Amino acid sequence: MKKLLASLLLAGVAAGFASTAALSQEHGEGLAEKVEHAAKVGHYPILKPKHVDWSFAGPFGKYDKGQLQRGLKVYTEVCAACHSMNLVAFRTLEHLGYSEEQVKTFAANYEVEDGPNDDGEMFTRTAVPSDHFPAPFPNEQAAAYANNGAAPPDMSLLAKARGVERGFPTFLFDIFTQYQEGGPDYIYSLLTGYQEPPEGIAVPEGTHFNPYFTSAASLAMAQPISDGQVTYDDGSPETLDQYSKDISAFLMYAAEPHLEERKSTGFMVMIFLLVFTALLYLTKKSIFSRIEH
Repeated sequence: MKKLLASLLLAGVAAGFASTAALSQEHGEGLAEKVEHAAKVGHYPILKPKHVDWSFAGPFGKYDKGQLQRGLKVYTEVCAACHSMNLVAFRTLEHLGYSEEQVKTFAANYEVEDGPNDDGEMFTRTAVPSDHFPAPFPNEQAAAYANNGAAPPDMSLLAKARGVERGFPTFLFDIFTQYQEGGPDYIYSLLTGYQEPPEGIAVPEGTHFNPYFTSAASLAMAQPISDGQVTYDDGSPETLDQYSKDISAFLMYAAEPHLEERKSTGFMVMIFLLVFTALLYLTKKSIFSRIEH
């Protein structure tokens, strides 16, 4: 058994070195070659997402409420013009540190469709905290028509739905580090990854080159945000990098608002299992110590 475990460990280490060497070789190639290779094999993204140090990472991570508030500001001033969040209710914003009155005031900035009324007709009214963020377009066809034929995805679960698979042996380490930031890493990388295509590489008309996009070398959405576009009240840097981090963190919260409670419960369960295992072992030892073998 010891020899088997040692062999598996050596195999994992060897695979890790091989993976690192392959990654170094990949980054040593030119971007144009990577684009051509991705197109040939149909494997995207061209570049792996950047890894960001998130406050909610790891088994004891927690959301940074200040960052979530900034991310909400980025969403409402930039992203909400095209992207919906149909599954997120205004009342969940109280967990970001806002009071009940502040949430009511925020919701009152929106109008939602309701009804039918006594006449059998639909009508619009001012939103209340129990309502969800309204969509910017009446239907998916209208959204696609306004965005070069590609309807912007709903952002409610985007941070959980998007992510790039991490190969062997990285995913083994992810089990112990509780890595679950694939979605935010991807969103951040996509927002900061827009650039001119390499020389000799052509992209379809009306699309924009981004090596971090998971479906192709380019996408219909132009770079949505740039430096100085959103004003922060807390003095945080008003840069593309900061905007991208803040909106990515906010979308992670929108997709998993109970992350902190889940981690706390999971920790208590692990402690219980460890204590229970120790008690079972001591019980077994006590019982079998009185039995002749």
